Amino acid sequence: MPIYDYVCKDCGPFTDFAPMAQFAAPCNCPDCDALAPRAILSAPKLAIVGGGVRKAHETNERSADSPRKSTHGPGCSCCSAGGKKRSSGTLHRPDGSKSFPNKRPWMISH
Repeated sequence: MPIYDYVCKDCGPFTDFAPMAQFAAPCNCPDCDALAPRAILSAPKLAIVGGGVRKAHETNERSADSPRKSTHGPGCSCCSAGGKKRSSGTLHRPDGSKSFPNKRPWMISH
């Protein structure tokens, strides 16, 4: 069942559950019990979505316009292996061709 936004003239905005069939019907204000028309203040949220999924959607919405910076990158200890350069396993030949002796024989080099 979706959660809709309503605006009471006296008390202000509030949210409430309503069946989809009654999306346009007014709702009683929880404070003063007056009929309040539906207002589109935000996109309707479905109450059947689990908490983890809802949190993931909210995080994605937040990061769409203000992404968080990561400290991960070149020179960090997790991907630079402490300054040691690992061999890629690619064999470079004098004519400029490459081969991958430890890889799949059907791989094509660029």
